[in-house]
Amino acid sequence: MTSHDLVIEAEGLVRHFGRTKALQGVDLSVARGTVLGLLGPNGAGKTTAVRILATLLTADAGHARVCGYDVATHAQQVRQSIGLTGQYASVDADLTGRQNLVMIARLLDMSGAQSRRRAAELLEWFDLAEAADRTAKTYSGGMRRRLDLAASLVGRPEVIFLDEPTTGLDPSKREDMWDVIRALVADGSTVLLTTQYLDEADALADEITVIDHGRVIAHDTPEGLKRVVGGQTLEVRPTDPARLDETAAILGAVSTAGAAEQPRKGVLSVPVAGEDVLPATVARLASAGIGVTELSLHLPSLDEVFFLLTGRTAAIDDTTPHAEVA
Repeated sequence: MTSHDLVIEAEGLVRHFGRTKALQGVDLSVARGTVLGLLGPNGAGKTTAVRILATLLTADAGHARVCGYDVATHAQQVRQSIGLTGQYASVDADLTGRQNLVMIARLLDMSGAQSRRRAAELLEWFDLAEAADRTAKTYSGGMRRRLDLAASLVGRPEVIFLDEPTTGLDPSKREDMWDVIRALVADGSTVLLTTQYLDEADALADEITVIDHGRVIAHDTPEGLKRVVGGQTLEVRPTDPARLDETAAILGAVSTAGAAEQPRKGVLSVPVAGEDVLPATVARLASAGIGVTELSLHLPSLDEVFFLLTGRTAAIDDTTPHAEVA
């Protein structure tokens, strides 16, 4: 991949808040039309990195380019190329949903007719059309979150920074938001996504960068990161619970670790070396006359990878001092 294919490039980003070392030489790269998931424990520096790339903070050292523009020397051009949704909804609570979007469109030099048309499109897209003429302060937290994301898309930005975009949304609305993000990428946008939900990163990200204590500690595709933990896991639930011991003996014969474990009631699990064990296991179970209601072969979850890499679970990165944001 050449530098011309990269929409976001950062090298050696350093940022300190007093004695706190928020970033200690972070490198990032995001290819055009892809999603980079930026993961890290609470306080790892994710939000600080996003704010530097979005020109809301300046780096103490290092440099970054977005859409070919240096974030320090060409901040105005960067801002014209990006959309940003932060951790907390930033819409004007005293304006209606429609007024919020029209106002932003007008600030982007759209005509009145263009502004109203774009607002209507986004309100429909984010399932806010019925509430369009209610003030935002009457919206639920999830509705404000959707309005906030809609606001970041008014100008059809080439690059979109999504900092915890689905925090506070119920599961169905989270999946709706995932569909929106996929549609944005299909339309040519590039997305940098920070999230506390590892299933979200797994579902959306083409590549994932993990940072901890202000440093990049891993970068790969979701599947590549999962292989960090080890091989695959084979899980079987026999139809007849009385045949668990027989099933365990069969699984033990194909396992890389010997004895099977029981992670859930009635389910047996063993680590295996690869995909070839699946047909062999099916054949052995059939030969023994053991029926199954569940049979799966899968890589470790991103949650397991994350814990292995950091020793912690993912959480919202909200430790950057607000007073430092400019």
